[in-house]
Amino acid sequence: MTMMTMNTTPTPEGSNLPIATLEDSDVKVLLLENIHADGAEFLRHKGYQVEELDRALGEDELIEKIRDVHVLGIRSTTYITDRVLQNAPNLLAIGAFCIGTNQIDLEAASRHGVAVFNAPYSNTRSVVELAIAEIISLARRLHEKSTDMHNGIWNKSAAGSHEVRGRTLGIVGYGNIGSQLSVIAEALGLSVIFYDLDDKLALGNARKCATLDELLEEADVVSLHVDGRPGNAGLFGDEEMSKMKPRALFLNLSRGIAVDTAALRKHLESGHIAGAALDVFPVEPKAQGTPFESELRGIPNVILTPHVGGSTQEAQKDIGRFVAAKLRAFTKSGSTSLAVNFPELTVRSDHDRHRLAHVHRNAPGVLAQINAILGDHGVNIESQQLNTRGELGYVVTDVSEAVSDEVLKELATLPETVRLRQLS
Repeated sequence: MTMMTMNTTPTPEGSNLPIATLEDSDVKVLLLENIHADGAEFLRHKGYQVEELDRALGEDELIEKIRDVHVLGIRSTTYITDRVLQNAPNLLAIGAFCIGTNQIDLEAASRHGVAVFNAPYSNTRSVVELAIAEIISLARRLHEKSTDMHNGIWNKSAAGSHEVRGRTLGIVGYGNIGSQLSVIAEALGLSVIFYDLDDKLALGNARKCATLDELLEEADVVSLHVDGRPGNAGLFGDEEMSKMKPRALFLNLSRGIAVDTAALRKHLESGHIAGAALDVFPVEPKAQGTPFESELRGIPNVILTPHVGGSTQEAQKDIGRFVAAKLRAFTKSGSTSLAVNFPELTVRSDHDRHRLAHVHRNAPGVLAQINAILGDHGVNIESQQLNTRGELGYVVTDVSEAVSDEVLKELATLPETVRLRQLS
């Protein structure tokens, strides 16, 4: 059985903060947006109370649902704002069952002592395979030919149809997805160039471009694989599209905010860009069956997909298991391995001692204050780990026996305390 003592009103300025205890069977989990059943079943098997919804929730609706929730699971369409977090006093952790976390206010989550986990690698292969499929489909104009056939038109012609072998693929963003796309594209006979703000090691025969303009001048296909940081909003607009090679192809399977779709429509209609495939959009419907609006609808040789880059059974199963396991490890043992916003600590999950997990503002002397309080009350420390990340510090302390309420209150009311839990 895991017992958790937690500061139910986490705030750096808190004093006399109430302490509550929690058993595994009392942990409430809310999973939104049709998260794979394996993730839900994993958490249920651990004794947690799990509620599932197959859609995203707006801010007001989420606030009503989240008040008593300890663990929240979302995908890409539910937005976690500071206002949501202010109204979620019991929330310990958020699991983003996807790659991106730009839908979560990470700074606010840290400020409220809420750990965030995601699945940075689980759907990489699925996104890469979709990109390869769309490059070939656009080069062969398969989407248009299929539409003609469904309309009863037999249009057997090689006009506008090309092999991808020998073409140059320009990858903007050379992270997990971009680099794996690089390897597979090269195996198909494409030459690969890439541009990334960070200094990334080129795989295979790929070549890094010094500037984005250099990539746009050379690439026959431009594929975006950037993250959702604010600086990438509007990354690709009219100016960038004008610099692309005439009759090049364009793909965006990363973030909808990165592309000016009105400018893309203009360049598609003029023929400067020969075809495009988009899986993400600036505004996306929140539920199945909701009408989809875009300037790109109805344009020939444009493939539009409803944010399904990582939506394969294999990827969703892996994501469900991976993120659920991270949420369980954090709630049970305090492990923050691969956390997005917390200092990383990998701690034993099979601990047989009592454990204190203390989240605090990163300020000098906090560890000394914690140990002084424990020492004054005769608490024996058996092991201890500390790490910091930005303005946040996190210390996990194993002690020989459960500490008293008096000790917990002293620790909780330190000026730097953000969140305190006792695990045993």
